[in-house]
Amino acid sequence: MSPSSLDYNSFEKLDLISRELRYNIISMSQRAQSSHLGGALSCVDILTSLYWTTLNIDSSNPTNPLRDRLVFSKGHAISALYAVLAKKGFISEADLQNYNKEGSQLSEQPTPHCAPGVEWATGSLGHGLGVGLGMALAAKINNQTYQVYIVMSDGECQEGSVWEAAMLAPKLKLGNLTAIIDFNKWQATARSTSVMAMEPLGKKWESFGWEAIEVDGHNIKEITSAIKNKKKTDTPLAIVAHTIKGKGASFMEDNNNWHYRSPTIEELQKAKLELGLT
Repeated sequence: MSPSSLDYNSFEKLDLISRELRYNIISMSQRAQSSHLGGALSCVDILTSLYWTTLNIDSSNPTNPLRDRLVFSKGHAISALYAVLAKKGFISEADLQNYNKEGSQLSEQPTPHCAPGVEWATGSLGHGLGVGLGMALAAKINNQTYQVYIVMSDGECQEGSVWEAAMLAPKLKLGNLTAIIDFNKWQATARSTSVMAMEPLGKKWESFGWEAIEVDGHNIKEITSAIKNKKKTDTPLAIVAHTIKGKGASFMEDNNNWHYRSPTIEELQKAKLELGLT
């Protein structure tokens, strides 16, 4: 599906893809009894928008030096990216069966060695933006046209390294850099907005010199439009995507217990029904 061919029916198909991805992610958590399910579900529509409408990448040549880069900075939610990479052909659907099992390459915290399409080790939060900035600067120095996208959590926006990079990117005029913040309003043990004064998050990025826009993080068309309609070619873009932790299963939504819980077989089946999958 090429970005130029997107229409209403295309976005309807992407909604189905998102629901299938969510089911795969919940299944992976159930099999592996792994954590961080809620934050993986909240960023699914962001990843769907990027991988099905935006990124210039090819699963048959995942190290092409001219490829767009996606740095998945919220590495604890890597199961979401693995599910996407499987559906896009970077890895097989069968690989997901071994997620987080002993001897499997699909570890719970990512490294560039665990799967084609994983650009960086991002288990330690707060570094993805700086890494992506370096990639974007390399493209500028080498006169290459690839774009760099960072998917971040709201909690990691409390890291000082994020704001050091946020100050540097506009100074370097890195218009090829886009940060998308999965603003699900939770972190490990509390509301992110109660731990730190997060709001107004969009205006904070704007005050650092970024073009900033806030979107519904579960509206793929809105996310895609924000990326496509970037106004300034020499300014980095920050998209604050308002999301719901645990999106897709009503009993998980906005419930921070699912930061560390994994589902039972019965809960997996309940989620499948709610996702409209048979």
